[in-house]
Amino acid sequence: MSVIWQYLDKRSAAINALKDYSSMKYILEHTDEEITNIHDDMTAICSPEFTDMPHDSFNPQSGEIRLTAAIDEIDVLRERCRQAKEYMEWFQPAWDTLSDDERYVLEQFYLEEEDKQIDAVYNICDHFHIERSSAYNKKNRAVNHLTLLLYGKA
Repeated sequence: MSVIWQYLDKRSAAINALKDYSSMKYILEHTDEEITNIHDDMTAICSPEFTDMPHDSFNPQSGEIRLTAAIDEIDVLRERCRQAKEYMEWFQPAWDTLSDDERYVLEQFYLEEEDKQIDAVYNICDHFHIERSSAYNKKNRAVNHLTLLLYGKA
């Protein structure tokens, strides 16, 4: 299944794809490190925990269960990384095609904290020395351009 099908409504899909950008970037940057940590945990010997709580009966398959859980977790991480790579191959060329001003506007509105829309408007107004209505118009034009780059003409 192509990553594009997750973002079907063009305008809102472009916004949702933009909001996912930083998450996908994080996944690509940290998945190898997470997999390495899981491998290290798989090969480490667990020490018994001494607590005041009584223990249940000993489970002879506990080591096997721990290993299969780690393997399952690695599979999930690899699949998540594969999806992030597919996303970046689709999204990054469109993002790179945008002008610096368009990227700045979209970053302020969608990649910064989500509850700070008013701050984004003021940051854009200060950056470009424009009115609030012009800032919203710039945002709309940038979203429309990104939508066109991601999905083509409707």
